[in-house]
Amino acid sequence: MIHKLTVYINNESVIEYDRNKRLPGKQREYLDKMDSDMDGGFKLADQQIDKPDAKDRAKFVAMTLIHSIEANNEQMIVATCAYLASREASLVEVRANADGENMMLDLVYDQGSEVAFSKTLN
Repeated sequence: MIHKLTVYINNESVIEYDRNKRLPGKQREYLDKMDSDMDGGFKLADQQIDKPDAKDRAKFVAMTLIHSIEANNEQMIVATCAYLASREASLVEVRANADGENMMLDLVYDQGSEVAFSKTLN
Protein backbone atom coordinates (compact mmCIF):
# COMPACT_ATOMS: atom_id res chain seq x y z
CA MET A 1 0.00 0.00 0.00
CA ILE A 2 1.12 3.54 -0.75
CA HIS A 3 1.73 5.44 2.47
CA LYS A 4 2.10 8.99 1.20
CA LEU A 5 0.06 11.41 -0.92
CA THR A 6 2.13 14.35 -2.16
CA VAL A 7 0.68 17.63 -3.42
CA TYR A 8 2.72 19.78 -5.80
CA ILE A 9 1.95 23.31 -6.92
CA ASN A 10 4.04 24.60 -9.82
CA ASN A 11 6.41 21.64 -9.38
CA GLU A 12 7.06 22.42 -5.70
CA SER A 13 6.07 19.91 -3.04
CA VAL A 14 3.73 21.69 -0.62
CA ILE A 15 2.11 18.81 1.30
CA GLU A 16 2.95 15.23 2.13
CA TYR A 17 -0.05 13.50 3.67
CA ASP A 18 0.57 10.31 5.63
CA ARG A 19 -2.10 7.71 4.91
CA ASN A 20 -1.11 5.78 8.03
CA LYS A 21 -2.72 8.42 10.26
CA ARG A 22 -5.89 7.04 11.79
CA LEU A 23 -8.86 9.34 11.30
CA PRO A 24 -11.12 10.01 14.30
CA GLY A 25 -14.79 9.12 13.92
CA LYS A 26 -15.87 12.74 13.38
CA GLN A 27 -13.43 13.13 10.48
CA ARG A 28 -14.64 9.88 8.88
CA GLU A 29 -18.22 11.14 9.24
CA TYR A 30 -17.22 14.42 7.57
CA LEU A 31 -15.73 12.51 4.60
CA ASP A 32 -19.02 10.60 4.26
CA LYS A 33 -20.86 13.95 4.33
CA MET A 34 -18.57 15.24 1.56
CA ASP A 35 -19.59 12.23 -0.53
CA SER A 36 -23.25 12.81 0.25
CA ASP A 37 -22.98 16.50 -0.69
CA MET A 38 -21.39 15.57 -4.03
CA ASP A 39 -24.18 13.11 -4.84
CA GLY A 40 -26.27 16.02 -6.11
CA GLY A 41 -23.63 17.01 -8.65
CA PHE A 42 -21.27 19.95 -9.00
CA LYS A 43 -19.53 22.17 -11.49
CA LEU A 44 -16.03 21.09 -12.49
CA ALA A 45 -13.82 23.01 -14.91
CA ASP A 46 -16.84 24.91 -16.24
CA GLN A 47 -18.78 21.67 -16.84
CA GLN A 48 -21.81 20.55 -14.84
CA ILE A 49 -21.40 17.00 -13.51
CA ASP A 50 -24.83 15.69 -12.48
CA LYS A 51 -23.89 12.10 -11.62
CA PRO A 52 -20.25 12.16 -10.50
CA ASP A 53 -18.22 8.97 -10.49
CA ALA A 54 -15.18 8.38 -8.27
CA LYS A 55 -12.77 10.11 -10.68
CA ASP A 56 -15.06 13.17 -10.98
CA ARG A 57 -15.20 13.36 -7.18
CA ALA A 58 -11.42 13.04 -6.93
CA LYS A 59 -10.92 15.87 -9.44
CA PHE A 60 -13.41 18.09 -7.61
CA VAL A 61 -11.85 17.42 -4.21
CA ALA A 62 -8.33 17.92 -5.61
CA MET A 63 -9.34 21.31 -7.02
CA THR A 64 -10.88 22.19 -3.64
CA LEU A 65 -7.60 21.12 -2.02
CA ILE A 66 -5.58 23.45 -4.27
CA HIS A 67 -7.90 26.37 -3.55
CA SER A 68 -7.69 25.57 0.19
CA ILE A 69 -3.89 25.65 0.05
CA GLU A 70 -4.00 29.01 -1.71
CA ALA A 71 -6.42 30.33 0.95
CA ASN A 72 -4.38 28.74 3.79
CA ASN A 73 -7.53 26.96 5.05
CA GLU A 74 -5.95 24.29 7.27
CA GLN A 75 -9.19 22.47 8.13
CA MET A 76 -10.17 22.07 4.49
CA ILE A 77 -6.63 21.06 3.53
CA VAL A 78 -6.74 18.23 6.07
CA ALA A 79 -10.26 17.18 5.03
CA THR A 80 -9.52 17.13 1.30
CA CYS A 81 -6.21 15.31 1.76
CA ALA A 82 -7.94 12.75 3.98
CA TYR A 83 -10.71 12.32 1.42
CA LEU A 84 -8.31 11.74 -1.46
CA ALA A 85 -6.06 9.45 0.57
CA SER A 86 -8.94 7.29 1.78
CA ARG A 87 -11.14 7.24 -1.33
CA GLU A 88 -8.36 6.99 -3.94
CA ALA A 89 -5.98 4.42 -2.45
CA SER A 90 -3.68 4.32 -5.50
CA LEU A 91 -3.38 8.11 -5.84
CA VAL A 92 0.22 9.15 -5.18
CA GLU A 93 0.37 12.76 -6.38
CA VAL A 94 -1.80 15.78 -7.00
CA ARG A 95 -0.02 18.18 -9.37
CA ALA A 96 -1.33 21.69 -10.03
CA ASN A 97 0.36 24.09 -12.41
CA ALA A 98 -0.92 27.62 -12.88
CA ASP A 99 -0.14 29.45 -16.08
CA GLY A 100 -1.65 32.93 -16.07
CA GLU A 101 -5.41 32.48 -15.83
CA ASN A 102 -5.37 28.72 -16.40
CA MET A 103 -4.68 25.88 -14.02
CA MET A 104 -3.83 22.35 -15.07
CA LEU A 105 -4.48 19.63 -12.53
CA ASP A 106 -3.04 16.12 -12.79
CA LEU A 107 -3.90 13.21 -10.54
CA VAL A 108 -1.08 10.68 -10.69
CA TYR A 109 -1.76 7.09 -9.66
CA ASP A 110 0.74 4.39 -8.75
CA GLN A 111 0.03 2.54 -11.99
CA GLY A 112 1.31 5.60 -13.86
CA SER A 113 -2.08 6.67 -15.16
CA GLU A 114 -3.13 10.29 -14.86
CA VAL A 115 -6.44 12.09 -14.89
CA ALA A 116 -5.82 15.59 -16.16
CA PHE A 117 -8.03 18.58 -16.68
CA SER A 118 -7.68 22.32 -16.86
CA LYS A 119 -9.70 25.15 -15.40
CA THR A 120 -9.78 28.87 -16.00
CA LEU A 121 -9.06 30.65 -12.75
CA ASN A 122 -11.70 33.07 -11.52
